[in-house]
Amino acid sequence: MARKKTPLIFENIEVIDAGARGKTVAKAPDGRVIFLTNTVPGDIVDIRTGKKRKAYFEGTAIKFHSYSDKRTEPVCEHFEHCGGCKWQNMGYEHQLAYKENEVTNNLIRIGHLELPEVTPILGCEKQYFYRNKMEFSFSNSRWLTLEEINSEEEIDNRNACGFHISGMWDKILDVHKCHLQEDPSNDIRNFIKDFGIKNNLEFYNPRAQSGLLRTIMLRISSTGEIMVVIQFFKEDKAKREALLNALSEEFPQITSLQYVINGKGNDTLYDQDIILFKGRDHIFEEMEGLKFKIGPKSFYQTNSTQAYELYKITRDFANLSGNEVVYDFYTGTGTIAQFVAKNAQKVIGVESVPEAIEDAKLNAQFNKIENVEFYAGDMKDVFNDAFIKKHGQPDVIITDPPRDGMHKNVVAKILEISPKRIVYVSCNSATQARDLALMKQQYKIVKTQAVDMFPQTHHVENVVLLELK
Repeated sequence: MARKKTPLIFENIEVIDAGARGKTVAKAPDGRVIFLTNTVPGDIVDIRTGKKRKAYFEGTAIKFHSYSDKRTEPVCEHFEHCGGCKWQNMGYEHQLAYKENEVTNNLIRIGHLELPEVTPILGCEKQYFYRNKMEFSFSNSRWLTLEEINSEEEIDNRNACGFHISGMWDKILDVHKCHLQEDPSNDIRNFIKDFGIKNNLEFYNPRAQSGLLRTIMLRISSTGEIMVVIQFFKEDKAKREALLNALSEEFPQITSLQYVINGKGNDTLYDQDIILFKGRDHIFEEMEGLKFKIGPKSFYQTNSTQAYELYKITRDFANLSGNEVVYDFYTGTGTIAQFVAKNAQKVIGVESVPEAIEDAKLNAQFNKIENVEFYAGDMKDVFNDAFIKKHGQPDVIITDPPRDGMHKNVVAKILEISPKRIVYVSCNSATQARDLALMKQQYKIVKTQAVDMFPQTHHVENVVLLELK
């Protein structure tokens, strides 16, 4: 039998930085990095190590000798256990500084790129209640705190509606009030949970694959429209209709009330039939007079207000005069394409998700925009000589890829056709830096602008303008 390794204890260690994925950084006496999950830069702590790697440790602060002046009191009662808003205990001005620093460091360290003077990160006016979409899960095996586990009290009700505990796929943290989505989000979620408990609607058990109530998806648009989609594990017409009728009576302002019967092993809705119970099967977002139809499966930037700021920066960087052919890669539902269309000769959008392209086409028709075209397909397959011959040489390429960045073949094709300008929008500055490094022989970075889309988290967007040398 292998002996269990005794964890190392490091005393009086200063936390010196914020790192990737919301972790903080300290250094062990031997110089190795320690990644921590429960500290703020500036704290001085004793650390118990967990995982030990060749180049670093992972650890937890077990004693605080002094607290950082960057700390602030978390507003959420669930902060200690939830893990969704990892930086709630850090002042917002410090969050912005670390995000800006991360972007700059990635571009220089990973991409070895020459940067112009960095434009300060654009902070978010709303630091809480900024998300337009939230998803919550039901469970009949609520996650218990250590205090609850160690107490001798018998816990009868283990039903919960909230978020998965990190690393525990079958345990749900019961959430009373979440500070990420504006009301009536909390009221709707709590009403559904309470109705389920009072009326004996079984909460889902992921291990046994049993129960009735499975998930809730809530969308609240910037126009005030509300979409609720409840996922049931099985059909029980009487209980389902009782819940949906009660919900629509309690919240008559719900624009779209829909449901799903999903008996498969995972919660994803993209391969499921979503059934309309009451109202419309969509809601609308609006931006500069443009309307965007949002369905249960639609992608839309999660922070509506800050998405507008991001798109304005993108349009400004593109610097369109009205005569340009613009390619918009990874166009999603065509939001950016339509946002810049009035300043371009024509815009061609490409996206791999067919449903998103259908939404893009419908939105363009709805907005009476006639100089945009949308195509579904994998970028590395669609973006070829025949595509360019059909649509013309692009003057400007706008690209907003997923976290993995662009495929190397897409980068190679961009370099081959050499558009005058490239605007690269990224939610992952590490893969953005990798892609930009492949272009640095032909293109220079003219501007870079980080944008905070997700306050209280470590996530950050970055926009880079490239021009031919």
